[in-house]
Amino acid sequence: MIRIIAVLMLLIPGLISAYGIKLMRDTLFNEFHPIFFHNGIQFIAGLVFFIGGIWFIGGFIVYRDRKKQKKQQNKNDE
Repeated sequence: MIRIIAVLMLLIPGLISAYGIKLMRDTLFNEFHPIFFHNGIQFIAGLVFFIGGIWFIGGFIVYRDRKKQKKQQNKNDE
């Protein structure tokens, strides 16, 4: 059950990132969504979705690796 929740925690931000890429691509090809008032706003919203999703996934992986002590220590940490 815990693994299913973990997969969902990674799936939802992944889908948000994919939607962000779609919004940015649609802006470049002049496909305007009526939700946004301007193409620039649509591109920025897509960029925020993309960066936010990748940031969440990266933070999840770093947290998991630190918890299981799989992260390599830096030379400065010694």
